[in-house]
Amino acid sequence: MANSLRNIQMNQLLTMTKENASILTMSSREIAEITHKEHKNVLRVIRDLIEQNLVAQIEPLKFEYRNQWFDYYELNKRDTFVVVARLSPEFTAAVVDRWQALENRQKPTALIPQSFSEALMLAAQLQAEKERNAPKVAFVDHYVEVGTSKSFRETAKILKMPERALVNRLVEDKYLYRQSGVLLPYQSAHTKDLFTVKTGTAEHGHNYTQTRVTSKGIEFIASRYASELML
Repeated sequence: MANSLRNIQMNQLLTMTKENASILTMSSREIAEITHKEHKNVLRVIRDLIEQNLVAQIEPLKFEYRNQWFDYYELNKRDTFVVVARLSPEFTAAVVDRWQALENRQKPTALIPQSFSEALMLAAQLQAEKERNAPKVAFVDHYVEVGTSKSFRETAKILKMPERALVNRLVEDKYLYRQSGVLLPYQSAHTKDLFTVKTGTAEHGHNYTQTRVTSKGIEFIASRYASELML
């Protein structure tokens, strides 16, 4: 009976830690950028490979740009190499380097506990970290009204984080990407409700696109990066 209870507790703790681990992927837009190809050409190769059952049978995701919605894919490491081999073999080394950078930023899987005692220790560490960050997250409510949004500069000022470091981490962790000098959010479950994209016409008649951080996004950033970036 005791062993059964311990196994149940162990499984619950393992589930909790696994849910905190991110799954590394690379987007079709990032592949296009690395290989210097048009995104539509990358999409065509991916669709051909899916039809031939040479890569995972995945569905396209959507991103918004200038009030239009476009397809893109998130690929695992193996499928990324298959696509690049078909698209531009000469850029394989660049993709390998990019994956190495992604993997170096990810927490090692060794953090997943291998025993009940290790699981307890890790659970305690996660709870302690959550409690340390709680005061930093709580003060956001005093500055950000629900339903409003802030620029990245305003967000960095509120959270007392360096703006450039904040933006760079959001790009590195694939919450944002740069397109023609504009920061845009990935349209995925990870970024849903965190950002909003504003478009309009400036005083001189130029069209503009600006990504802003929602109140939920500011709370997320404070929680996710408090211990790392807060001054």
